[in-house]
Amino acid sequence: MSTQLQDFLTLSYAELEDLNLAAKEQRRKRVPIDVIREERIKYLTEEKRIKAVTLLFTDLEGRLHMLDYDKKFLVKSYDNLTFDGSSIRGFTAQRESDLRLGIDWSSFYWAPADIFGAGKVLVFGEVIDKDGTSYTGDLRGVLKSFADAQFSKQGLVLNAANEIEGFLFEGTDAERNYYKTGKFDYVNTGGYYHSLPGDPLRLFIDKTAEVQRAMGFENEKDHPEVAPSQFEINYSYADVVTAADQIQIYKLVCRQVATKMGLTASFLPKPVVGVNGSGMHTNVSISKGGKNLFWDPSGQEKLSKYGWSFVDRILTHGNDICLLLNASVNAYRRLDPHFEAPNQIKASATDRGSMVRIPIGNERSMRVEVRSVGPDANPYMVLFSIFKTGLEGEISKMKNLRQAERYLPDNIYDAISNFNAAPWTGKLLGEDVKARYADLKQASAERCPRLLGTFVKAPEVQYHHEVYNQFLWNLF
Repeated sequence: MSTQLQDFLTLSYAELEDLNLAAKEQRRKRVPIDVIREERIKYLTEEKRIKAVTLLFTDLEGRLHMLDYDKKFLVKSYDNLTFDGSSIRGFTAQRESDLRLGIDWSSFYWAPADIFGAGKVLVFGEVIDKDGTSYTGDLRGVLKSFADAQFSKQGLVLNAANEIEGFLFEGTDAERNYYKTGKFDYVNTGGYYHSLPGDPLRLFIDKTAEVQRAMGFENEKDHPEVAPSQFEINYSYADVVTAADQIQIYKLVCRQVATKMGLTASFLPKPVVGVNGSGMHTNVSISKGGKNLFWDPSGQEKLSKYGWSFVDRILTHGNDICLLLNASVNAYRRLDPHFEAPNQIKASATDRGSMVRIPIGNERSMRVEVRSVGPDANPYMVLFSIFKTGLEGEISKMKNLRQAERYLPDNIYDAISNFNAAPWTGKLLGEDVKARYADLKQASAERCPRLLGTFVKAPEVQYHHEVYNQFLWNLF
């Protein structure tokens, strides 16, 4: 089909990077939202080559949803974008389905045309309830409100950086076809740091890193991981909401690049038994007035007392929030001590089996690393849970809390029980959202064999919240 008559926006990767970094700097400087909104609407109005705005939001379990709005319609109607919330799992019931999408104009991204299509820009949305308040089931809005409150009341800036591992498998839709094939095929068996230039894994990593760089991620390093066909592409820390948004974009870009190569990027925590699983190590810190509050050159492991109190609260509530950090049946295969699993509820500078690690750092980089997070968890829920727990949770009077012999559950049923029984999770999410989330996790568990066994079962892939086929789901 000829495109000679089309004149849609296509920018070079260097131009995209400049635009996205400028937008990121506005977020860092906390430019007032009305100033940014006016600037973006003016840009959309004057840039004739943009045809559509892709609005992104995330459901309760963490699945990313995208709606394309005609640019001209959005500019006129951005304050009244309605959608059917009952069609989104974990959102409203059918009898009370109407919700609105607000636009977070600060979370605006210019995207490469070869990946997202020409003439499109991306922006994250906020789900608004019928009464105009933030919707409690939209964890992005919950996280943003919490972070804003910490800054306005105490001047605290919540920072995060996530190390997200994934697998690259042969064929498109490898996860959706797993119930037919019963296996995943590697594209590379080189292992840690080893991938020849030009092989499929290296080409995938290179292309994904290029897209991330263009979208303002500020890349750091990338490499194959320990398991065959496993990858990790690291980028710099950001404020907590931007960090969570970038997780969603990262996974979206990985999947899209892989699909264009005829492959599948998978973020199942343990798609193959017998090799290391995939994690989403979550590095967090808190700053105030430009000072890293976790840094103390004379503190234990150079971590301040403030930082250790944060860690102690995470350890105290480790079992309470495990279901939020490990959101699927498959995630509990990863918590296997034979493969560097971070399933011990303790803190350590060196032991990678610990739930919390204290990495080597300096005044700028000192941080706490929560290692037990699965890459398929809702990133907004993960970061909200970690920061709110670390700042406002209880501290157990247990002796030797940081090195006690305690373990995270090895199955989702125990994790659900811990979650339901914990008063803290009700305070964290509110009782309504807590109940809805538990119901979703229970439904997922009941569609899978109760015992994990020694090989990955089809239902734990087919009915996974990031994979599931709605037609098949509704048969059960």
